[in-house]
Amino acid sequence: MAAAAPKIVIIGAGFGGLTAAQFLARAPVDVTVVDRHNFHYFQPLLYQVATAALSPADIAWPIRSILRRQTNATVLMADVTGIDPQARLVHAGDVTLPYDILVLGTGATHSYFGHPEWASAAPGLKQIEDATRIRRKVLLAFERAETTDGADEQRRLLTFVVVGGGPTGVEMAGAIAEVAHHALPAEFRHIDPHAARVVLVEAGPRILPTFPEDLAAYAQKALERMGVEVLTSARVTNCDERGVDLEGSRIETGTIVWAAGVVASPAGEWLEVERDRAGRVKVDPDLTVPGHPEIFVIGDTAAAVDGEGKAVPGIAPAAKQMGRYVAEVIAARASNRPAPGPFRYRHQGDLATIGRKAAVVKLGNVHLTGFIGWMFWGIAHVYFLIGLRNRAVVAFSWLWNYLTYQRGARLIVDSAKAQESAGAEKARPQNSPAEPGRKSGRDQVPAAGNDWR
Repeated sequence: MAAAAPKIVIIGAGFGGLTAAQFLARAPVDVTVVDRHNFHYFQPLLYQVATAALSPADIAWPIRSILRRQTNATVLMADVTGIDPQARLVHAGDVTLPYDILVLGTGATHSYFGHPEWASAAPGLKQIEDATRIRRKVLLAFERAETTDGADEQRRLLTFVVVGGGPTGVEMAGAIAEVAHHALPAEFRHIDPHAARVVLVEAGPRILPTFPEDLAAYAQKALERMGVEVLTSARVTNCDERGVDLEGSRIETGTIVWAAGVVASPAGEWLEVERDRAGRVKVDPDLTVPGHPEIFVIGDTAAAVDGEGKAVPGIAPAAKQMGRYVAEVIAARASNRPAPGPFRYRHQGDLATIGRKAAVVKLGNVHLTGFIGWMFWGIAHVYFLIGLRNRAVVAFSWLWNYLTYQRGARLIVDSAKAQESAGAEKARPQNSPAEPGRKSGRDQVPAAGNDWR
């Protein structure tokens, strides 16, 4: 009788986990993909959902649909609660999954640097739920300002603070400014959305610290032309429902968006192995856990280094490269072929958009800015979306927004109670895939720019 095919369990259907599953399509293995959601989503465009440029369905796809033609793959929607490395078992609620090889691509969640109580006042942007929550807060700020008589309260409601000057923070600040200055001014009668104040707070000496200085300087000037106040060397000391405290000052605001850092999922705790200060599992050159050659860790969950000893950034291209590499190693083992050499990360470029006709792009020694950079950014993002339908919808939405200055996804649909419950949930440590594989930590340290694939 033929030996049973090795059981491969992949936890997290993000960029890394999904890529690994897809590249195992022809391997003699049985693949089980486990994720707490039934969809994979394109995190680089979450901020566009948060600022009403796109709807969630425009950037998300059912995992079962993506893998429907892959006969050796099974998809389970489940919340992973623990792993038994000795028994080689994954515990996911009422389901227990045995494995021969385990791939962990459980991503990352928000890091509040020891202040989890800030989460309810300053939501981060890692999942679809985060994006819709932030969209609701932004739109409700204008609605409440319209019905408020007090000038001080109106001013507070129309002040938006984005904490963190990495790509996510820069894109969020620019997008909120565009909503206020272009999409809404003609629609309100008692307030002037042009008067909205958008503040980008960065603890370091400059924004986009992983980009070259000339591109970071261009991005700051572009933001300032849009009316965004950029505060550098400004450390946040407290966040609450009515404002943000900085060292020596306070900003009264009704909307705070957290884009300052990430921490890895609890995968390292499940395994009880060595982790770095961000909670990422320290892995061997072949992305396996030391002492456990049957366990691979990829994406934001892994503290990996490249061939030169540099930390692999927590971005989508890195997660995809890790997923493909791990699939090649697993396929080689299953076919009794020599495994490839150590993982080598190939950096493919850094991208961040600031707003209408403004972006920064670094491709090797080539730097693009302005309209050309913005077009390159848009084409790259549309190209790497999954599915022709989503590419067409996103491209048309962007064209419509560009021509009309409008944003068509401005629905406030979630109840306040539901949003508050979601915020409370975010304040607790996560115990399963925090995002699909990458959905990766674009703004963690160390990092290397935008996550555009």
